[in-house]
Amino acid sequence: MLSGSALIHEVGKRILKRHLEQQGAVAVALSATPRSDPMGIDIRRTEASRPVAAKVKVDVYCGTDPERIAERELTFYRDDTASYAFEAIADTTTRAPGWILTSMADELLYYRVAVARPEAEVAALLESPDGVFFSELGVERDDLRVLPMRELRAWFERSNDRYMPRPVVTGERSAWYRIVPMSEVEAAVPGIRSAGAVYARLR
Repeated sequence: MLSGSALIHEVGKRILKRHLEQQGAVAVALSATPRSDPMGIDIRRTEASRPVAAKVKVDVYCGTDPERIAERELTFYRDDTASYAFEAIADTTTRAPGWILTSMADELLYYRVAVARPEAEVAALLESPDGVFFSELGVERDDLRVLPMRELRAWFERSNDRYMPRPVVTGERSAWYRIVPMSEVEAAVPGIRSAGAVYARLR
């Protein structure tokens, strides 16, 4: 059973797949497992007769309830930072570049979500049928931004040194991320779209 960042990544992919289908996308396909696609693509779909490949980043720093933020068992409910987290180095041992530099996706689906359930319950729900998963997950707050990957990467290559690197443990790897205020990215990168809260609209 998945845990930690790998678990919430798969949860986010499942939510976004349903969202994209409801928005009219067809042939929506998910990568089989975390990091299984060598091109750094998590979701493929056809939209208006055009193939679209997307990288998904799920960020749990989206919560606003102080009591839930303080509950240690709510792993996927952290204080809202209003920042983007971009993986610059995927593995500190090998120094392999992160997904923001290597992904061949057309766009980044940056999904901020606060889930008010303990991790073990979230893991069990991920194995459940859609009816149970979507009705019981307990998403309190979410927000989806769609960032054009080519423009984002060009900005990141020019600007990433302005932001302090931060170590992040993801599964068995230790990676380095750059944490950037959302307002700065959105002022500098053209073409970013806000889809807002999507979970409450899912059927």
